[in-house]
Amino acid sequence: MKTNFLLRTILCFLILFSIPVFAQKESAREVILIDKDWRFSFGHSYDTKKDFGHAEGYFSYLTKTGFGDGPAASGFDDRAWRKLDLPHDWAVEQPFSESASFSHGFKAAGKNFPEKSIGWYRKKITISNDDLGKIISLKFDGIFRNSKVFFNGFYLGTQESGYNGFEYDVTAYVNYGGENTIVVRVDASMEEGWFYEGAGIYRHVYLQKANPLHVALNGTYVTSEIVNDNASITAEVKLENKGHFKGNVEINQTILDALGKQVAVNTENVLAPEFYKTNTYTAKLNVKNPLLWDIDNPNLYQLVTEIKSDGKVIDQYKTSFGIRTIKFDPENGFFLNGKQVKLKGTNNHQDHAGIGTALPDEIQYYRIAKLKEMGSNAYRCSHHPPTPELLDACDKLGMLVIDETRLMGINEYHLNDLQRMMERDRNHPSIFCWSVGNEEWQIEGGITGERITNVMQDFSKSIDPTRPVTVGISSGFKSGISNVVEIMGYNYLGNGDIDAHRNQFKNQPGMGTEEGSTFATRGIYFTEDAKHYQSAYDKKPRSTFYSIEEGWKFYAERPYLAGMFIWTGFDYRGEPTPYGWPSVTSYFGMMDVCGFPKDNVFYLKSWWGKEPILHIFPHWNWSGMEGAAIDVWAYSNCDEVELFLNKKSLGKKKMEQNSHLEWKVNYAAGTLEAVGYKNGKKVLSDIQKTTGKPENIKLSLDKENVLKGNVSVVTVETTDKNGLHVPTANDEITLSIKGGKILGVGNGDPTSLESDQFIDDIALVAINNFKEQKAESASLPQQLPNYPENEWSDAFKDRDYKKQAPSYIYKGEFDLKSNSASNLVSLFYKKIGAEAVIFVNGTKVEPSKEDSQKYILNASILKEGKTRFTLQQRHCKK
Repeated sequence: MKTNFLLRTILCFLILFSIPVFAQKESAREVILIDKDWRFSFGHSYDTKKDFGHAEGYFSYLTKTGFGDGPAASGFDDRAWRKLDLPHDWAVEQPFSESASFSHGFKAAGKNFPEKSIGWYRKKITISNDDLGKIISLKFDGIFRNSKVFFNGFYLGTQESGYNGFEYDVTAYVNYGGENTIVVRVDASMEEGWFYEGAGIYRHVYLQKANPLHVALNGTYVTSEIVNDNASITAEVKLENKGHFKGNVEINQTILDALGKQVAVNTENVLAPEFYKTNTYTAKLNVKNPLLWDIDNPNLYQLVTEIKSDGKVIDQYKTSFGIRTIKFDPENGFFLNGKQVKLKGTNNHQDHAGIGTALPDEIQYYRIAKLKEMGSNAYRCSHHPPTPELLDACDKLGMLVIDETRLMGINEYHLNDLQRMMERDRNHPSIFCWSVGNEEWQIEGGITGERITNVMQDFSKSIDPTRPVTVGISSGFKSGISNVVEIMGYNYLGNGDIDAHRNQFKNQPGMGTEEGSTFATRGIYFTEDAKHYQSAYDKKPRSTFYSIEEGWKFYAERPYLAGMFIWTGFDYRGEPTPYGWPSVTSYFGMMDVCGFPKDNVFYLKSWWGKEPILHIFPHWNWSGMEGAAIDVWAYSNCDEVELFLNKKSLGKKKMEQNSHLEWKVNYAAGTLEAVGYKNGKKVLSDIQKTTGKPENIKLSLDKENVLKGNVSVVTVETTDKNGLHVPTANDEITLSIKGGKILGVGNGDPTSLESDQFIDDIALVAINNFKEQKAESASLPQQLPNYPENEWSDAFKDRDYKKQAPSYIYKGEFDLKSNSASNLVSLFYKKIGAEAVIFVNGTKVEPSKEDSQKYILNASILKEGKTRFTLQQRHCKK
């Protein structure tokens, strides 16, 4: 595979490649990852003919049970569809368009592109006769958005939001011992957020097989209370009975430490729920001298719940959890395990360079590890429930999380989404706060907002009383939601008087849920609006937004504020403020969409981290600007920093807490060096050198930030003859790979309109003007005869099926937009007779070896425009 791309400005490139992931099994309960080998095709948002005739049937899927039509029908022929693996985001595959959505990064998908707003997915699976009697279900972690799911032609349901997981029971519809067809229709024409959201089945899908009596979906809830050196564990288990089992069962609960050693166990006999009912059972377990979960030592335990009947395990359910305490104090902020912790957080959307929202699990860990390297200890899910693997990464790497629902409201839609999110996520020790809303300007400042918040807050407490609730507020901090929310979430200190609000509500803890939003293009140090370049120096961008430094100083100096969450940790597609087209990504991130750090990262690393830091910028390639004054900044937590140009000192300056240092330096090519001192002693230095022209390409594999898995991140950069990174290079680079797959590419340039992914373009071409006529002989010709023109009639119309002819001749035509030797044109048909012969443009064609009803057409017999297709098919023996 070869891909061409232009490397703009930033000189680093993100590449991902993948190896297959295998199914997972659990004892007594089987959970199988079914991400592999799906078929995909675009439909159409309003033209049912272009949507494969779906919902046109006299008895369609909403009319009579089991009447899924079009692609929803089990027998639909999808062989011409694209073959792919999940997770999949079709929006990221599309080109950019000025007429596309600003908020979604100008990707040519969505409501303005009806031919790219509907996606169909189909997969065939075999379910054994041995599974008869089990509960068979499909589990989707998330589909964007408005999905309809079918199984063997049976309509299962619709899920509107693109962010919550869901499950469908398909037990009654299974073809045991044979083939079963899963079909998903996804409608991504409507946006939920004002940020890039992707399109399609962008999270994992599982097939689950369980005993009729089993632990319900998200059916465990583990809490802990620490007394002296012991942890009292409360383990709730919800059992569901989808069978006719009656009587007692045994619930055996075992707690294992990180090494798999048993540290607590509890067994009790309980009465099983009645048919299609659930019961919740509570047990107490004690863990002596527990290893607490915190951000530096994210110790985890596992609760193994076994359901036994007559001594046999009929279900097993594993729950990862951590033991820790959390507390907000209105005077002293946030406490984890009794220790005061200043929240050093970032907000983040869920897309990444090259892959959109369809992140492999390894990239979740990559992103959290990058934030941890920056010194961040907290993550806000902006602004929706995350994928489960993101929370797993935060649990394992030690990152606190604000988990946020998508939409405020008090009706079934809103509260059901909130409940599903909380029940799915509440065992994650990383989560320390629930958020039930963000910047709801219509209701923030009035009584409606108060009422909604009170309901959602109390509803949250009924599901999980162990964590507080917050809302991010940006339209003033004086009334409405601000009056009643448990933890005040301040979005941008320029939007109101935080100190005044705190003085009025002294018993209400608070934190900066969004703050410090600086515009910056990585590696650019002079703002050029014509090029959509924003200088990377940390400057106040506008009146209601403060620089990163201004924001952190404000929160760091106020102990009553628990901390702040910067907008944002990573750049993201959409919201290319302060510009529009052709900028397609944001400028807010501390890192760009690839995860490459902007200079602001080193400011945060200096005051958020624990290690000595020294970073100077800008780069020192300013040919043609000799003698011009260049602003040189130093980010450091050293006591003092001294700057040298070509070994000549330009002065030593004292570093103030949470600040930076500046010099004006007249440019001269050479070496710019900063030396950092602590207690009068040199502890480290940083250098910027003038480089030569780019002569080499360097590839670096990011090993530290990805756990063992099947996906790796590769950085591509240009270097000069001395191996120095060239910060001003702008070269086109061609990539190829053997033994893997390039999942996507990116370069972090907000104005780059190059493709994220390079995939074969598949076009489905319909056969039009389809006619038939009878043949008197059952013999099939080897050369195309001249058939009587006056005997053609519409195919399959008004045919007397009781008086079949020996054979039938069919003809049609299809339109080829282009005909190049590199195109692969395949003709598919479904045999309805005993034998057939096919001619294309008068030439006989042979079936492919892998499929007798698939014909790969040689370019030599094709032509652009109308192509004639003739088929004669024998319906009976000679």
